[in-house]
Amino acid sequence: MSRGKSVNTSNDLAHMLDYNDDGNQCTTIQKQIPMAELECVRTMTETAPCIGSFSAVKTLWEVRIQKINEELRKEKEFRQRAIGRLTLVWEERVSLAKLKEKVITADGRVILKIEQEEWKMLPSCLLKLNHLQEWQLHRISLVKIPEFIGRFQNLIVLDLSRNAIEKVPKEIGQLPNLQELLLSYNKIKSVPKELSNCISLGRLELAVNRDICDLPLQLSDLKKLYHVDLSMNQFTTIPSALLNMPSLEWLDMGSNKLQQLPDTIDRMENLHTLWLQRNEITHLPETISNMKNLSTLVLSNNKLRDIPACMQQMTNLRFVNFRDNPLQLQVTLPPCKNTEEEEERELFGIQFMHMYIQESLSRAGMRFVLSVTRVRIKNIRKH
Repeated sequence: MSRGKSVNTSNDLAHMLDYNDDGNQCTTIQKQIPMAELECVRTMTETAPCIGSFSAVKTLWEVRIQKINEELRKEKEFRQRAIGRLTLVWEERVSLAKLKEKVITADGRVILKIEQEEWKMLPSCLLKLNHLQEWQLHRISLVKIPEFIGRFQNLIVLDLSRNAIEKVPKEIGQLPNLQELLLSYNKIKSVPKELSNCISLGRLELAVNRDICDLPLQLSDLKKLYHVDLSMNQFTTIPSALLNMPSLEWLDMGSNKLQQLPDTIDRMENLHTLWLQRNEITHLPETISNMKNLSTLVLSNNKLRDIPACMQQMTNLRFVNFRDNPLQLQVTLPPCKNTEEEEERELFGIQFMHMYIQESLSRAGMRFVLSVTRVRIKNIRKH
């Protein structure tokens, strides 16, 4: 006899069916089973499949909830991007409309003129006004020249003075028609060599940037550059690039840290105006007298102790200023004949320079005579 294969439970009886070895039912045996054991059996048989089903359902719902949340997140991101694009489009339209209001025509040029407004960055919609020939953007807190500046092929004048620009992009070299680049009163520290590609450039102003100390040698390729303002920066010498500019006529390097002028200064043969005030220059090279076209020379507030005699050969010099230099000689100009002459006369100008040189030569001659006399007396005493 084998043991029963199934169990049926009632209140307090369990009927167990015994089978022969051939599988036929043989006898029904009734056994008394305690209630506690019956409850235990019933609980185990009923809860086992329920626990498995609940876990499966829970897992299914968690997956579905996660999927729904992911879809909601993607939908939210899509809506935000869409709103962002719409906002950007709207802002660009507003900016473009505002820019168009600033466009004027003067002297036959189409000019964008903005002053004392807040435009830290220029919007890309400005490209729709690429027919502009001149920018005049002053005191607008601009911190960056846009890299798309090279797409304004009609640009003749770029005036971004009195802003907060820190860098000149190399794309500036893509403007072959640019004639004037005015970037004074900014925070620029260096000039890109690509500026040498602006072959039409005639006027360059970088005054009061305070940190520029040199210019790329490639700028000597600017054959039309005639006006350069580098005042109030950190130059310790005149850049070599300037010495090789054939058309340079006007140069301001005042308020820098120049200690001396290069001996090759006469290579700027077309220069007629040179501003060197408020530097640390101690002497002038003899070659300065070879600058035949120089008519204005300002050397006030330096450390000059003498005026070279060769400067009396500079017959084209019309205005010079040696004021506030520790010159060795004190020269007193003769009194003026009338009040008008007194008002027009520069105390440390041309007349002062010539008198100083004459006095210096006179004293040098006297020293020479005294020196020769001493030598003769010495020789006489020996004999």
